Amino acid sequence: MIMTTTPAIEGRKVKSYLGIVSGEAILGANLFKDLFASVRDIVGGRSAAYEQELVKAREIALKEVESEAARRGANAVIGIDLDYEVVGQGGSMLMVTACGTAVALE
Repeated sequence: MIMTTTPAIEGRKVKSYLGIVSGEAILGANLFKDLFASVRDIVGGRSAAYEQELVKAREIALKEVESEAARRGANAVIGIDLDYEVVGQGGSMLMVTACGTAVALE
């Protein structure tokens, strides 16, 4: 399945639009990641633990988009948009949403 943030796929014509598809992932951060992230904030540097959680959440959301598109008979999803939010009490969870348009290409 072709998945892209662009509104079209070069050299391919859209045969039919099959609707908007979306996927969400909410992952909780744990105490140890929070502790090490706080240390990183103090001394500087990147928080690998949080970066890994973001990657995992993005992959889950995009896999849901792909699955929903496949159920509709699509062979591509165009115009994908990714949004990241911090939710929960004290911003304890990471949420990633992905949405796009499922299409059938010629």
